[in-house]
Amino acid sequence: MSPDALNSLFSLCIGFALAGALTSGYQALVHRPAGFGLLQEGAAPKTFAAVPFLVFAAPFIIMRNTLRGAKVERRRVEFVMLATVLAGFWSMMSGTFFLMTLRAAGLLA
Repeated sequence: MSPDALNSLFSLCIGFALAGALTSGYQALVHRPAGFGLLQEGAAPKTFAAVPFLVFAAPFIIMRNTLRGAKVERRRVEFVMLATVLAGFWSMMSGTFFLMTLRAAGLLA
């Protein structure tokens, strides 16, 4: 495996792990699952604070909603595959940003 492919795989894994940790922490604090409904509370400071949270938590929320919809609503395989690719790409981008931030802060070599 090339170093670039390994770096992309590591970013993907870090992105999903970060998204899962954020949504699990949110659910532990407020006793309800995180979702995109956090943005529908109007122009309030709480809504603006939800945007950075959702940027990093979105891959987990997308996959949770997709897998739940595949079982409950009998969604087509193509829709599940498209949502999985979208969540994977989003996870890789957020993982890359997170790793670049750690490198810039001097926490990673």
